[in-house]
Amino acid sequence: MARNKTINTSLEDGAEYLGRCVSVTERQNTLGGVLDKTILGNTLAVCPLLPAQSVDLVIADPPYNLTKSFNGTTFAKKSAEDYESYTRRWLGAVKPLLKPNGSIYVCCDWESSLVVGRVLGESFHVRSRITWQREKGRGAKTNWKNAMEDIWFATVGGSYTFNLNAVKVRKKVVAPYRVDGEPKDWSDSEDGKFRDTCPSNFWDDITVPFWSMPENTAHPTQKPEKLAAKIILASSNKGDIVFDPFLGSGTTSVTAKKLGRHYIGVELVPLYCVWAEQRLAMAEADKEIQGYSGGVFWERNTISEQKSAEVRRRREKQ
Repeated sequence: MARNKTINTSLEDGAEYLGRCVSVTERQNTLGGVLDKTILGNTLAVCPLLPAQSVDLVIADPPYNLTKSFNGTTFAKKSAEDYESYTRRWLGAVKPLLKPNGSIYVCCDWESSLVVGRVLGESFHVRSRITWQREKGRGAKTNWKNAMEDIWFATVGGSYTFNLNAVKVRKKVVAPYRVDGEPKDWSDSEDGKFRDTCPSNFWDDITVPFWSMPENTAHPTQKPEKLAAKIILASSNKGDIVFDPFLGSGTTSVTAKKLGRHYIGVELVPLYCVWAEQRLAMAEADKEIQGYSGGVFWERNTISEQKSAEVRRRREKQ
């Protein structure tokens, strides 16, 4: 069996998957025609045609302000003023789709973060700026290596979903503390000594998809399913609708499906739509999310503990 699991299906070979996508050219009175679908199109044109106040959560990964090619479609670096205008345009198109208790998360690099945070605050209640460690990246000779990215978390109003217990992180306890001989704030089990801790806005447990992971694609800026899972579990409930206006290779939709949510994604590049639909098909049989098991998120590089715990749970169910 080939160890390289990267999804890089061609348009020709992926014609079946592309055929599962839909286009939206007329106003939709309901989500019936687009629910659990990948929409092939430009999000600035599609969003105004979708029903207002119809989605619970938006996860957006717009192009960063860098010159980058996405399978022949190039996003050119803009001036700070033009990028701010672009950000304001797409946020203005997306906001009407959110319910009054909805939430939005926007991915960005350190430079575009300066713009995104400011513009987001104009029409949303900004709750936090999450920073996550990319774990890998190219070194720089005249600057610090860029190994961090930001995610801005904001809500439409003061009432919103946040499921704290769904996103706790399982951490090893190195120096366990006891009171009257009993563990304090930690558990001792067959999996070892651990503590399920409240998540912070610094995520250092994310593994960027690589060639031997089934979720990996040839998309140049793919986000990990574990990252999307944290957001989806925290800010939506089962049966809710998760919308991604810049779907890419499908991480948001795939993770939403695995976690029992409905999804809608808009993507401009046909090839990426193919990969998204291919991954959605794979999710029918495999609902595993790397780094998430047993209802908790595991620290990076604790996969052996994760696997042993999962095997034991399956045996107990038999």
